[in-house]
Amino acid sequence: MAKFFGTDGVRGLANTGKMTPASMLHLGQVVGQYFASQSGGRPSAVIGKDTRLSGDMIEAALIAGLTSVGIDVKRAGVLPTSGVSLMTKGLRADLGVMITASHNKYPDNGVKFFGPDGCKLSDEAEAEIEALLLGDSDAAVPSVDLGRVSIPKGLQARYVELCKATLPASQRLDGMKIVIDAAHGAAFATAAETFWELGAEDVISIGASPTGDNINAGCGSTATDLLSKTVLAEGADVGVALDGDADRLIMCDETGKIIDGDQLLGLIATSWKAQGRLRGNGIVATVMSNLGLERHLEANDMHLIRTQVGDRNVASRMRADGYNVGGEQSGHLLMTEYSPTGDGTMAAIQILAEIKRQNRAASDVLNVFEPVPQLLKNVRYSGDNPMTHPKLLAAIEKAQSDLAGQGRVLIRASGTEPLIRVMAEGNDLVKVEAIVDGFIALIETLV
Repeated sequence: MAKFFGTDGVRGLANTGKMTPASMLHLGQVVGQYFASQSGGRPSAVIGKDTRLSGDMIEAALIAGLTSVGIDVKRAGVLPTSGVSLMTKGLRADLGVMITASHNKYPDNGVKFFGPDGCKLSDEAEAEIEALLLGDSDAAVPSVDLGRVSIPKGLQARYVELCKATLPASQRLDGMKIVIDAAHGAAFATAAETFWELGAEDVISIGASPTGDNINAGCGSTATDLLSKTVLAEGADVGVALDGDADRLIMCDETGKIIDGDQLLGLIATSWKAQGRLRGNGIVATVMSNLGLERHLEANDMHLIRTQVGDRNVASRMRADGYNVGGEQSGHLLMTEYSPTGDGTMAAIQILAEIKRQNRAASDVLNVFEPVPQLLKNVRYSGDNPMTHPKLLAAIEKAQSDLAGQGRVLIRASGTEPLIRVMAEGNDLVKVEAIVDGFIALIETLV
């Protein structure tokens, strides 16, 4: 069996490979036994999902596996990833399970796991579970004392209230006209309701009619043209785009300009520092964040800590070093005062609150720094991963030398797809484009 866990849990094409019902049944048994061994009482799990067609199938298989080893399962239904994380902690469960492939299209699906603290599993925990999965197929011995399945009432409403509670005291969104794109995903029934209940004058909801096969299809945080066009057509103050499991946030100002996670991180960091709320006098982001963000923070007496790609890596570093703000350029924004994992709705509330506080147009508030020219392209491969090829390693070393402190080059394999991601940034756009195109041409000869 191939490696099970990727950058963010388990992911693949639904009903094939590691995402078949049989594999999910076994995964449920092994993960259930792993957490049951650490439980002080009768073990329980909270399980939620996004709107993918395959979610019901995977949920049924996982529940069968979990209950077969004595885990009581609470079905949360369709709920954002952060909602499952928060309910895991709030309901004092031993394990949280979110069935989602996040920003991927509907043919894919995946599973994210949370510990009793609502945090994603550590590398060490995933390694232990993977060792059990790859070991003796009889390792998961069914329990005589089977688990029970229940459906707690009101978890969506409870999640909405938790989101609303993050709006700073005495503030409201009165007068704001907001477009919200829920990507036909996990927040289709909660995001617009949250902004409306916080006082927004008008909430235009798009991407809120899931059919099982339209999640992230031409909408959401990875396809933002619809958001921009709707904001302009409706004369809205601001646009908010989530992804399939609602843990990402990308925004749009009133001119239709898309605002990525780096700009949002810069705004939150600057605002929270001014309010005395920013711990560690800095934030945690990944190697993908724009050099312009780093320069902005330094100019304002803050610093940037970089981790490998993945919000799980960001969250781990934040917990280890005591930071309370972190995230990714892709829109994962983590604010540990509110949730152990990224939440697009909660992050949007903080940004909207700052727009209201400054009483200026979104375009004046959200464009925090001038980004350094950055280019990212992907190369799909089959067979062996070319990342260790001597020619590629030599080219990386030369490119880093050519940039000579005026930029960066980052070549990495995707943790969720068979892609090599090529990124370069620097003060000279022409040089950046030449570097990226050169890498693409080289990698295409190696794959």
